[in-house]
Amino acid sequence: MNAIAILAFNSPRLGIINTMPRARTIPALLALTLAAATLSGCLERKILVTSEPPGAIVEVNDVEIGRTPAETDFTFYGDYDVRVRLDGYDTIREKKTASAPVYEYPPFDLVATALPFDIENTVKWHFVLQPATTTPEKEGAILDRARELRGLVDKPGEKPTKIE
Repeated sequence: MNAIAILAFNSPRLGIINTMPRARTIPALLALTLAAATLSGCLERKILVTSEPPGAIVEVNDVEIGRTPAETDFTFYGDYDVRVRLDGYDTIREKKTASAPVYEYPPFDLVATALPFDIENTVKWHFVLQPATTTPEKEGAILDRARELRGLVDKPGEKPTKIE
């Protein structure tokens, strides 16, 4: 009978008595525990954001992660607020979802974590930026209108003029 069977079935009623001294049992269990801890794998979660054209600044949940193509680690699956901006292009603000793969659901997640190799899940989001729709002339008109409205705040009772 091997040592594992002796450890598992140490029962005088069954007629099996542990012949291995306790002094050797504890180091063997510690070695087995250490081996299991060092051989376990890791689950890596990453978000990769790309854009057309590349080089746009990416913010995920109001935290800048870099310029596209940008990659960052994340902890929790779910919804994220993403903002992608580049000079000369309209800013994109979208809610994106990082969905968990099947091996991240219980009880499969315990097995996936215990495997002796790394598992990487990369969530990929791609954005196509459109050229800016506002021109310097339109921006100037907007700023002039804002100045006019700010002046009306100081002068109650006056009605704003209509801008065409």
